[in-house]
Amino acid sequence: MYLHLGQSVVVPHREVLAIFDLDNASWAYKTREFLERAEQEGRAVWLTEDLPRSFILVGEKENLPTVYISPLSAAILRKRMESDSIE
Repeated sequence: MYLHLGQSVVVPHREVLAIFDLDNASWAYKTREFLERAEQEGRAVWLTEDLPRSFILVGEKENLPTVYISPLSAAILRKRMESDSIE
């Protein structure tokens, strides 16, 4: 199955490593540092020009993940994962 992350981006469920809520996760220094590094390394993909609500780590466990920054909330993305939906 596939997960729709926003802006016509769809990834296989098996490649989703984690889904994070930006409101809860971004206050931590290590999280901000991780996101900045992903951006500098070209691994961050912005799916919105508006205020982002979540970020998703996607990739193979052996490699550094791609970080998708999405306008969709972590709760919506988790529901989609659970229901096997690509709405």
